[in-house]
Amino acid sequence: MLDIALLRKHPDLVAQRLAKRAYTIDLERFQQLESSRRGLQVETEQLQSQRNTLSKQIGQRKAKGEDVSEPMAQVAAIAASLDAISKANDRAQDALSEWLSHIPNPPHESVPEGRDSNQNIEIRRWGAPKSFDFAVKDHVALGEAMGLDFETASHLTGSRFVMMRGTIARLHRAIASLMLDTHTMEHGYQECYTPYIVNGQTLFGTGQLPKFEEDLFEISRGSHSSASGGELISSHSVDRQAAADGPTARERWFLIPTSEVPLTNLVADKIVDASSLPIRLTAHTPCFRSEAGSHGRDTRGMIRQHQFDKVEMVQLVHPESSYEALEHMVQHAEAILKKLELPYRVMLLCAGDMGFAAAKTYDLEVWLPGQESYREISSCSNCESFQARRMQARFRARDAKPELLHTLNGSGLAVGRALVGVLENHQLADGSIHVPEALRPYLGGVEFLKPSGS
Repeated sequence: MLDIALLRKHPDLVAQRLAKRAYTIDLERFQQLESSRRGLQVETEQLQSQRNTLSKQIGQRKAKGEDVSEPMAQVAAIAASLDAISKANDRAQDALSEWLSHIPNPPHESVPEGRDSNQNIEIRRWGAPKSFDFAVKDHVALGEAMGLDFETASHLTGSRFVMMRGTIARLHRAIASLMLDTHTMEHGYQECYTPYIVNGQTLFGTGQLPKFEEDLFEISRGSHSSASGGELISSHSVDRQAAADGPTARERWFLIPTSEVPLTNLVADKIVDASSLPIRLTAHTPCFRSEAGSHGRDTRGMIRQHQFDKVEMVQLVHPESSYEALEHMVQHAEAILKKLELPYRVMLLCAGDMGFAAAKTYDLEVWLPGQESYREISSCSNCESFQARRMQARFRARDAKPELLHTLNGSGLAVGRALVGVLENHQLADGSIHVPEALRPYLGGVEFLKPSGS
């Protein structure tokens, strides 16, 4: 969440930084919300002062044996007024929190200006796209001959799902295992197994709610569910609204869009010891996304699915080291692509192409011969304190005051897209796949995967 102290002190600076994202912050609305909050605060302080004065008078009168009924009545009236003002202040704070929850993270000063992917900047490339002396097939044609089955998945569930059997299923698992082993044994991440279902407050912490609710799959839990949506209960208001009619954020359940959500929230509402930093976590999970607004794009094959697997990397670090950690995270993702012998490029995203919670993002794009283009396979972001502020995730060094952590996340990698890359880049004329050396231990040492019936 946006640092409200920074917004109060430097509203024009915040507006300028957000403008790089093509986001216009409504400073007039902010001033209205602030004015309401400050007015209630002043009124509260005045009434508290009056109550204190009256309390002293009551003590003095009692000491003299005088009647205290009148000041006692005044104190009771003030107490009633303070109670009403307290409720009004809660509503004002909720309105401010709700407004803030929709504002994206201001980009880091090193992020280039731009509105979309056309303004992203290429940082480096690795590997050269292969030249084939035969007609190249895409991953659908190659994979279907090895057990990739879209028709059955469509029958079982619907479009944008896939079934894998036999050789292709084993290859998919091998790729995920290579990723996990590399990150845990070489890059210092702790492997985790996370829930595939989280509550709304957890999604609020990492920024998926309330703004991106339409991209999520909500689980109906009977009469107390709210599959049609509704207002997200902000971190400020969730406990007070727990008894209100309708489900609270903690009572709503969603399928995870990425394991970034549960992994990052492991430090929600906690103060970790500074000596434990950095914390590096990884998990292999399915991810579920409705792909709202993407109708008609990448409908063929595995590029854009409602369910896909991903090995996620999360780092929780000291603010002073977060940008160094970001560069390392990108290198960790690159290491997988190099082991899979896949040509790729690293792109620095412009402000307008970054995710909601990110302050700076690098995308890794793998070369896909079937599409004759580079396609995203990993996105690594530094969210600075944006998510930590929503989650109240902090650290403390000895006797110092608690400070907000910086959180980072990155794909290490998207397993399905890595599978696509391996099929298309390592295909042979007969439809066989040449197995990269790093994958062979996970596939019984075989050098080639052959289509069924060959």
